[in-house]
Amino acid sequence: MDFRRTKKGRTATTAVAIAAGVLLTVAGCGGGGDDDKSDQGTSASTPAASKSDSDAKESEEPASDSVLAEVKGEGGVTLTITAAKRDQGGFVTVEGTVTNGTGRAWSVGDWRGDERELAKNGGSMAGASLVDQSGKKKYLVLRDTEGRCLCTRFTGGLRQGESTQWFAQFPAPPEDTTQVSFQVGSMPPADIELAEGE
Repeated sequence: MDFRRTKKGRTATTAVAIAAGVLLTVAGCGGGGDDDKSDQGTSASTPAASKSDSDAKESEEPASDSVLAEVKGEGGVTLTITAAKRDQGGFVTVEGTVTNGTGRAWSVGDWRGDERELAKNGGSMAGASLVDQSGKKKYLVLRDTEGRCLCTRFTGGLRQGESTQWFAQFPAPPEDTTQVSFQVGSMPPADIELAEGE
């Protein structure tokens, strides 16, 4: 009898071991299938990732500043205006770039204005103005108490082919004025729309 019990015990242990082996084998095969699925998932999601990468590249391309106005004058100087915003303090800030396309160094010359007070600003945007045609009023660049303009000063002028950013601040025209004309030196006037600041 003891022999039978031992034999039955061995048979049961062997059956359990075989069943466990079969389960491990099946689980191992099932895991391999998941690996294949995860590879497929990766390859299936790869085109989506590359699509979003190409979308990101496309959205980077048109990220350049919008141009409100561009005027050319003085033998090849180009003035570009990229922003004209009203600020909460009751003034307007105009920004843009200037490019020296004259073929030689350019000293900004008459852009600083004719007023004696503005002479100490050197080569600058101090002589710029905004003209409200409908209100028949001209707005000059703001200055501090010492006569320094609230504008860009071009120290040393611009070398041939050089481009640089500039800004100038003016008193704000009335709220109902949405379009003004920007002028500096002997450059042609540039009509611009005023935007509300953030």
